[in-house]
Amino acid sequence: MKIDTAPKIRRERGDRERAILVGVQLPDAPASYREPLQELAQLADTAGADTIERIVQRREKPDPRTFIGKGKAAEIGERARELEADLVIVDHDLSPSQARNLEKVTGGRVIDRTELILDIFVRRASSAMARAQVELAQMEYSLPRLKRLWTHLDREGGTAGPGIGARGPGEKQIETDRRLVRRRIRDLRRSLETMQAHRVRQTRARGQYFTAALVGYTNAGKSTVLRALTGADVLIEDRLFATLDTTTRAWEIAPGKPIFLSDTVGFIRDLPHHLVSSFLATLEEARFADLLLHVVDAADPDVLDHIEVVEKALFDIGAAGVPRIYVLNQVDRVKDGLALRLVEERLPEGIKTSAVTGEGVPALRDRVHDYVTRRHTDIVVEGDPGNGRLLSYLREWGEVGEITYPDSVVHLHVRIAPRYIARIEEAGGVILDK
Repeated sequence: MKIDTAPKIRRERGDRERAILVGVQLPDAPASYREPLQELAQLADTAGADTIERIVQRREKPDPRTFIGKGKAAEIGERARELEADLVIVDHDLSPSQARNLEKVTGGRVIDRTELILDIFVRRASSAMARAQVELAQMEYSLPRLKRLWTHLDREGGTAGPGIGARGPGEKQIETDRRLVRRRIRDLRRSLETMQAHRVRQTRARGQYFTAALVGYTNAGKSTVLRALTGADVLIEDRLFATLDTTTRAWEIAPGKPIFLSDTVGFIRDLPHHLVSSFLATLEEARFADLLLHVVDAADPDVLDHIEVVEKALFDIGAAGVPRIYVLNQVDRVKDGLALRLVEERLPEGIKTSAVTGEGVPALRDRVHDYVTRRHTDIVVEGDPGNGRLLSYLREWGEVGEITYPDSVVHLHVRIAPRYIARIEEAGGVILDK
């Protein structure tokens, strides 16, 4: 059938794949101001597929076998053949059995939302950490789906030529592959633990400086804001998940007063939980930042829903308690004044900006400068002159100024954020003055 052979032919020609998008509207689904499946179409475009049709079905609950129902699946399969579609993309997470049953009924390739996002992450990952995180997420996602992905593995190992890690007759090859995947997952986790420890050391090495992190829904304009604030030469592309790697640049919020500003990976609705756990190391910048700049696309009709998605994600990664400033970005693209007022009512202290025109950028810089000034405090710490641990801690997390030695003790004048003061006594110091 054409639906089976077209992907191979188009890959050989270098053409983009043709996709039919499928969504199910359930009674408890959140309302969206966008056209149905608009975000899925953007994801498909980022992954290299053109949307040729969108099909939305209303259901009381998902079908346990095919998610969308056997009749609708057959209808989609017929439509796919008529349009010469390469694949069907479902805007929901499918169980391995649901995906397998859908492929049987439609007669073609079916992927779900998680698989699509994973494909994008594979394409976009550039650093060693990002690549390892994506591979780990892929392995965790694929483990229960090996039977669907590699149907030839049902054969007995050693009976059909060399297999992956074949251990001889009597053992199914799929079980061998599962063992190999689990081993790879274990190795990737160990490798990521080492990388994460290195990333934490890097983050702590900047402890004497104030750190801020840009967070937000994917494609909200965070990288554009980073460039506008710091002049950083970063990738700016009007596609979802343009970059997966954290970029950190020095930002001079006042003459002689630099802070570190990091751009983190964007969040998205229904972010696969495999990726949330895998990307914790990348999101360390947000978890340990002194301040978050939550960038929202003021021109997006679903901006309020996107804000809630990001706030929930920040809670999930342990960053809910980090103070934040809301940046209402891309106000130059706002066409609906009423919609903007609704956003301003939701975020009354938000700063309206346009990273393209420069509107609001000075106000944002002043707001951050005021916050930095208020958040750091000057204290005097007394300790034993031989306590290297205390001095090391203060230099790591604060800015040590004058040092005096009255009466066989050392007095250190330190400028430090309040969040780090509590551990000074653990390091053997006594706070004399706040």
